[in-house]
Amino acid sequence: MMDWTDRHCRAFHRVLTKRALLYTEMVTAEAVIRGDRARLIAFSDVEHPVALQLGGAEPARLAEAARIGADFGYDEINLNVGCPSDRVQSGKFGACLMREPDLVAACVAAMMGASDVEVTVKCRIGVDEQEPEAALFALADRAAAAGCTTLIVHARKAWLDGLSPKENRDVPPLDYELVRRLKAERPHLRVILNGGLRDLEHARAEGKGLDGVMLGRAAYQTPGVLLAVDPEFFGAPAPAPNERAAVLTYLPYIEARLAEGVSLNSMTRHMLGMFTGQRGARTWRRMLSDNVHKPGAGVNLVREALAAMGAGEEAFA
Repeated sequence: MMDWTDRHCRAFHRVLTKRALLYTEMVTAEAVIRGDRARLIAFSDVEHPVALQLGGAEPARLAEAARIGADFGYDEINLNVGCPSDRVQSGKFGACLMREPDLVAACVAAMMGASDVEVTVKCRIGVDEQEPEAALFALADRAAAAGCTTLIVHARKAWLDGLSPKENRDVPPLDYELVRRLKAERPHLRVILNGGLRDLEHARAEGKGLDGVMLGRAAYQTPGVLLAVDPEFFGAPAPAPNERAAVLTYLPYIEARLAEGVSLNSMTRHMLGMFTGQRGARTWRRMLSDNVHKPGAGVNLVREALAAMGAGEEAFA
């Protein structure tokens, strides 16, 4: 998610789940090729498994960006065919590509030819006046013919004409059944469900019969839910016994990045929703938000925010 799932967010989420595949923000192919790669797509080894999500509509440029991403060590390269932002509309990529399945296939083929890393596609079920089943199946079939075996489907249309990017995340109705029908009729495809999944229970229920689920805003706004991912979906122990212990596990990462000159807010902003629904959550958010920019603020601020919630770190170390 753009401006959300940066490398610090992903490092934080990794202390909550060791098994889930993490995704970068969408980065345009042109930015990868011409921009500051260390800033845009560098990542920490602790983030594995991690996928690089690319935006673009020129096969040759996407191929070059995919090769660069593979050289950086990404475990998957994902082509975004679902983002409805103004930026992608002006560049005629993202969700605009739902109208051009043949071009998507050409992009996938070029990207696959550039490296041995798996190439996947993330899409919507259609845009504007498209009939969703026809649009989704056409895209899936063309992508599969080009060699793509995994499709991540945000189960909403994107209305490029009439709705803002924010409205496109909530207003168009969800059609999970269509995504399940795609899997039933195209069993050779791995189909991952995305869009409007509120929590793990909801994701498990709606993802029945599919190959996986992708959480976006739920994982970001209430990251504590990720602690149950490994036990519930992978049959593995949770990386930490509770949210407080996970926060403490993240502190060495914060210290290391502060020493490199990264701002404290760049990391703590991803933690504000950690205790949503728990006693002391408001105190946690307020302390981090109000004090993060003060001179000398560092990991001690995080420790103090934990203590202010009602229990010191010694209870969770």
